Amino acid sequence: MLEFIGASADYDEVMNILLKENPALVYLDLDSFTTTPFGFVNELCQYMSNNPQFIALSSNKDKAYHAMKLNFTDYLLTPLSELEIRKSVIKFQNKCHIKKKSTLCLKSYKDYQYIDTQDILFLKADNNTTEFHLKGGKVINAYKTLKTFESKLPKNFLRIHKSYIINIEYVTRINYGKLNCTIKSNILCIIPFTKKYADNVALIKNSLSLILVA
Repeated sequence: MLEFIGASADYDEVMNILLKENPALVYLDLDSFTTTPFGFVNELCQYMSNNPQFIALSSNKDKAYHAMKLNFTDYLLTPLSELEIRKSVIKFQNKCHIKKKSTLCLKSYKDYQYIDTQDILFLKADNNTTEFHLKGGKVINAYKTLKTFESKLPKNFLRIHKSYIINIEYVTRINYGKLNCTIKSNILCIIPFTKKYADNVALIKNSLSLILVA
């Protein structure tokens, strides 16, 4: 589901909102927003690592060619209808295959810490606490057991040891001889697994095999 974050006709205000919120989709009125709307798009793209998709709004087709050259997702003629807006959103979603961001909340008393699960390499049990090992080497401690998080994580997280849950998207090697998995992002980690969780390790192997074949 898309969420509306704001609208403005002021150049600097719009630039600030987009850089701050980093939206996935922007509707750009080519007729009323600045005299150089495509110059605005080019400037914005200089500062954003993940550029949003643009849908142009105009009362005529005069600027359709320029919009196409900048890979706009759609070009809508005004006045707009609800149907056309809905169709443009569906077109955008089909093009981009939007994935919902998965965020895990770690609560400790009145402290709430949010982690993007895509940044988690693995979880490690430490007595009654759990260590979250993230990309970049950062480690966050949560004052709950590993089992508490096992059912709350996305399907790409599997338990392979009584003390470890790993993100299978970062697995680069499975060594059955040494009973360990290699996880690599910008750091390299060797995680042991046990025969008790052999079925989960097999799931990882089969999953990675399918990816390689594709």
